[in-house]
Amino acid sequence: MDEKTYEKVYVDVEAIFRDGCLVPTSVIWVDGRKYEIDRVTDCRRAASLKGGGAGIRYTCRISGQEKYLFYEENNRWFMEVEKSKIIYDVDYHIALIPVKE
Repeated sequence: MDEKTYEKVYVDVEAIFRDGCLVPTSVIWVDGRKYEIDRVTDCRRAASLKGGGAGIRYTCRISGQEKYLFYEENNRWFMEVEKSKIIYDVDYHIALIPVKE
């Protein structure tokens, strides 16, 4: 059985402050696609066991799927992405393989 491998991919995030807490509202992928966060169901300090790193882990509902979004102490956001869904151009820029809906 092939085991899936993951990579940490930095993303842009739109967020608001609500009652003194930082709450992400949408994720903007490196290829420019924007996904609204339907709901944040949990927020806690945690390690990224798949992609490496640690920070504040937000459990988010995005397009009906549960995803982890991490906020690092260096003020950057990242997500864990399966390596088979990532392609690179000649300058090692990341793009994600489009998901057929």
